[in-house]
Amino acid sequence: MNRELKSYWSRFFDFNWKFGLFLILIICIPRFILVLNANYLGRYSPYIALLMTISAIAPYLFLTKYGRKEIGITKSGNFKWLLIALVCGLVASFALHFIGQILYDNSNQNWYKYIGKLYNIPTTITQVDKNKMFVIVAITSMIFSPIGEELFFRGIVHASFAKSIGEKKASIVDSLAFALTHISHFGLVFINNKWDFFAIPTIIWITSMFLVSLLFYYFRKKSGSILGAIICHSAFNLGMTFCIFYLL
Repeated sequence: MNRELKSYWSRFFDFNWKFGLFLILIICIPRFILVLNANYLGRYSPYIALLMTISAIAPYLFLTKYGRKEIGITKSGNFKWLLIALVCGLVASFALHFIGQILYDNSNQNWYKYIGKLYNIPTTITQVDKNKMFVIVAITSMIFSPIGEELFFRGIVHASFAKSIGEKKASIVDSLAFALTHISHFGLVFINNKWDFFAIPTIIWITSMFLVSLLFYYFRKKSGSILGAIICHSAFNLGMTFCIFYLL
């Protein structure tokens, strides 16, 4: 009989919604706190990168080879859908930029504007240095969070919930977890040495994160591999970084 969980972990868990909830709690709560702390300090902590790494290796820590294949860690022979995922990720990121600009211009209520503060782009910087900085930030954002978050949310978390409530409902759960976790990036904001909460912009931001999360899941299904979700997410982050560096 094929089992998703390695024998050691199967003594403590079944591969179901309870295991998925356990993963969400032990990863998302510390991450939420760390990102809020980054907003407070004005810089990202290396512990956030560590947490992303843990998210990425979770399937290899908990799952058997069969389990990893079940959550989509397999080759995708569908190049067409990987290419479409790339394009759609870019389109989604630019669409979210223009929504923010139309509604909130360059105020702190614009999600990309607020998130961009942590990039610490100097106000006086040459175009050459800005381009170099963009490449570094873009490459980082295209690797760490897309791989870590997709292997976690669209991978092991989604599959564990799907065992209990089915694929469609599981996609709602992992998308909600993803969206709510991103309130720490924008929603609860630290401005002028005090915490604030932008209700309407936060609702728009959470809804957007929920929808792009469903988009990532869509391409995971269409491509037949978690790689579809990773590429779409990576393209979204590339577009977001470009907007922050050059369009704000």
